[in-house]
Amino acid sequence: MDRIQVLLHPEEKETFRRLAGEKGLSLSAWVRGAALKQAAVESQRMRIRTEEALRDFFAECDAREEGREPEWLEHLEVMTASKLEGEPTSKRRRR
Repeated sequence: MDRIQVLLHPEEKETFRRLAGEKGLSLSAWVRGAALKQAAVESQRMRIRTEEALRDFFAECDAREEGREPEWLEHLEVMTASKLEGEPTSKRRRR
């Protein structure tokens, strides 16, 4: 096995050491496992490079989600109502 050096702040090192200890791992094994998990996530990210891949992505999302997505005007109405409910702090009366 090869070795690498990872620079950490003392607080980070202690946090990672504690988390490793909770799992019964050495700090080295815990960092290696975290890196491997991240590598797996990165390799599984969908790369949308074609129009067909984009359509497949949206079809997958539609199949997973329930309900309906509000129209843009509905979003705007909600945002406007939210803005009107409060006033900026600088305009509030002081008590």
